Amino acid sequence: MDKIQKPVLIIGGGMSGVTTAVEIAEVGKEVILIEKIPYLGGNVIKFNNYFPKLCPPTCGLEINFKRIKQNSRIKYYTSTEVIEVSGEKGDFKVKLKTTPQFIKNNCTACGKCAEVCPVERPNDFNYGFTKTKAAYLPHEMAFPYKFFIDDEFCKKESCNKCVEACEYNAIDLSAKEEITELEVSSVVVATGWKNYDASKIDNLNYAANNVITNVEFERYIASNGVGGDKLLRPSDNTEPKKIAFVQCAGSRDENHLPYCSAVCCTASLKHAINIQELYPKAEIKIFYIDMRVAGRNEDFLNKAKANKNIELVKGKVGKITETENNNLILEAEDILSGKKIKYEAEMAVLATGIVPSGLNINLNTDKDHFFTDLQPEGIIPVACSRKPMDVSTSVKDATAAALKAIQIN
Repeated sequence: MDKIQKPVLIIGGGMSGVTTAVEIAEVGKEVILIEKIPYLGGNVIKFNNYFPKLCPPTCGLEINFKRIKQNSRIKYYTSTEVIEVSGEKGDFKVKLKTTPQFIKNNCTACGKCAEVCPVERPNDFNYGFTKTKAAYLPHEMAFPYKFFIDDEFCKKESCNKCVEACEYNAIDLSAKEEITELEVSSVVVATGWKNYDASKIDNLNYAANNVITNVEFERYIASNGVGGDKLLRPSDNTEPKKIAFVQCAGSRDENHLPYCSAVCCTASLKHAINIQELYPKAEIKIFYIDMRVAGRNEDFLNKAKANKNIELVKGKVGKITETENNNLILEAEDILSGKKIKYEAEMAVLATGIVPSGLNINLNTDKDHFFTDLQPEGIIPVACSRKPMDVSTSVKDATAAALKAIQIN
């Protein structure tokens, strides 16, 4: 008889981790998928849309969530992190830590806990620009679809209103941290990316009221985001008509990120086009060093060039200052004209680069802290854990990782 095959562990429940999981499970191998936050979907689920097709995140993720529900070979843990990995290819021993799950899986998402909850918290799904109750549903497409309680803000038994309101006995405020030990055949590292900390770029004045980053802008432009169907600037909730995009904000800069993050140019072009769909008369300037797009993403560049209200300015922004009315003065050099210019915008978006999220286990990294392909046998980095990629490229890389993982017993 063949020996019992151990499952594959996938660390990270974003687009690449979810893709890897369903691809492996659908060829008959067991999968354990873990995610450190309370829901699957990673960064992509927060997007307004993604290129090249400008699909909403519901497009790709809804299908994959359905595939997870229908496949008993996939077991997933949310609010869970890896704290230890030992062993070798085919026989890894892994220790997981799951933060307390105060709301159990029999939650029906009725929302009564949130209705009676007296405490608010910053909504991390909207990067803190809005608020939820301490008992909250992360977003309308959350998977798993249940409410969660934020341990940092909940008053627990001293309040207890959510427990009293729940008709299904789904809340246990005494829940404790859990440690799980597993044996797996291989480990796919799909820990993904986070944005570079814009506060480190002093000259671009991220502290100003109406300066935000590109990922934050996704939540500002999204119909289920900060302003609903409107783009509202942070300082006064007015609809800005003059918006500037600052490319390579900290990227290709030895003082910050020396590399190109590959996606920022296309993202800003996409954002400019999204704004024009909402506000056809809005004035948009994109300040860039080199406009780096390729393949089907060149369509965005051609569409932007054809729009008379979108101007591409070849020149790096050296400084942003704030005016008394919360407008912004961007100082740059227009390389093609050879002139220094000052542009007053009502809102500025910093195209900050991709930084690997990292992991608390000892793996090989390059000088920029991305995981290299030179790992112990059986450990497979995928997508943005190993280099910057867009969504479609990450999905292809995840499929390749699945092929590698299923060959390890």
